Amino acid sequence: MGLLANGSMRISSSILTVAGAAALLGGCAIGPAYVSPQTTAPPAFLGGPAVEAATGQAAKVDLVNWWRSFDDPLLVSLVERALAQNLDLQQATARIVQARAALRHAKADLLPSGQVSGQASESYQSIETPQGRIASALPGFEREAQSYELNLGASWELDLFGGKDAARDAARANWQASAAGAVAARLAVAAQTADTYVAIRSLQARLDVARNQQQVQQQLVDLVGLQYRKGVAAELQLRQAEGALAQVRAGVPELEQNLDATMNALDVLLGLQPGSVRPELAAIAPIPSVPAVSDAGGPAALLRRRPDIIAAERTLATSNARIGVAISEYYPKFSLSGLLGTATMGVGSLFGGNANQASGVLGLRWRLFDFGRIDAEIDASRGRSAEALAAYRLTVLRASEDVENAFSALLKQQARGQILDQGVASLAKARASSLAAYKGGVSSLLDVLDADQRLLASRDAEIQARAAAARAAIASFRALGGGWDAPQASDGTGTLGR
Repeated sequence: MGLLANGSMRISSSILTVAGAAALLGGCAIGPAYVSPQTTAPPAFLGGPAVEAATGQAAKVDLVNWWRSFDDPLLVSLVERALAQNLDLQQATARIVQARAALRHAKADLLPSGQVSGQASESYQSIETPQGRIASALPGFEREAQSYELNLGASWELDLFGGKDAARDAARANWQASAAGAVAARLAVAAQTADTYVAIRSLQARLDVARNQQQVQQQLVDLVGLQYRKGVAAELQLRQAEGALAQVRAGVPELEQNLDATMNALDVLLGLQPGSVRPELAAIAPIPSVPAVSDAGGPAALLRRRPDIIAAERTLATSNARIGVAISEYYPKFSLSGLLGTATMGVGSLFGGNANQASGVLGLRWRLFDFGRIDAEIDASRGRSAEALAAYRLTVLRASEDVENAFSALLKQQARGQILDQGVASLAKARASSLAAYKGGVSSLLDVLDADQRLLASRDAEIQARAAAARAAIASFRALGGGWDAPQASDGTGTLGR
């Protein structure tokens, strides 16, 4: 036991000496210090004041649960089911788990590792082999032998120059980027679900108008047919009326096809087989009205709320930290390892003093003749960081573009809808007048057919304008980063954690 104690003390003393030096050098961080990129943003969005004036007071806007502001219970239900069941969101959540595990792994790399090992073996030596014949001639030869060993080992790669610390920082930033990406996916799913729902209601309304117009056209064909049989109308007029009816009827299958495809897309967003939610959407319902929309604090707040901007910034931080990982390869790597255990040829003496063993190793690894490759790795890391910075700045610009485009679409489609609504009222009166004039023999059938065509086109366009305005409102909420409680963020990463 004395030999083991003395050996262990010498080994421990050497290890403590190196560990103390590691503690003194542990603050030697390498690589560029990360500084969040600064961006210039205008004080307000161009379309912000006009949108707030057109849609309502900003105080009424619920940006977190914006889909509730459309006052459509089925829309709310579909969005919330999509957020719970969507398979894209499940993939994004799985990516967070992977990134979190990578962070734990990077943290564990900074700590020592230990292991217990042991073995028991028994062998029976042949004396017909050259080795066996030589051994059998030696005094005390025994063909049967046993060996037993039990060891406790530990190892530690010292992070003297901050490479592993930089790798941990990169893993943390990558985890936060994954979390922000999952939030961005959540916002996208909510917006896509609401947008698809509005598209379904729009197609149903257009189908209803087309089918009603088909009935009107059929009534006109019946009227002209009756007149033709009485000899009052020419065959040309009958064929013109039938042709107009065929045009209206031909538009119905295309609208039905688009409706089927849109309903299938909604099912997939909900993580369901196509056709699952059709019974809920069978009854025609109005297109949701445009709720109040605000600029939600303007461009400055947008930088803190948009999760794709947060993800881009965290990706930039990741690439910056990996420059430090690459630079650390310039410097030597030191490692400590030790072993305490016992080994013997017999079980009875396994824990005896003579069976004890101990070892300690100070390891060194240094890429002395590999600096060309290290230079290339550092240049590649700096290039990826520059690319990430450009991607971040582009994400900021596109976020502002999204908001401005959505605001413009909202304003213009609302104005278009109002104009078309007035036009529909006028064309409906014109159609009634032309039909009365035709029946009285004052005007031709062409006037009636032309009025029908114009009225159908205007009604269809008015429905599309109302749907486009509602979809622009959805796009506005998505562009503003609505759908999560971003104002809770104090460090620019929202509820992503540390």
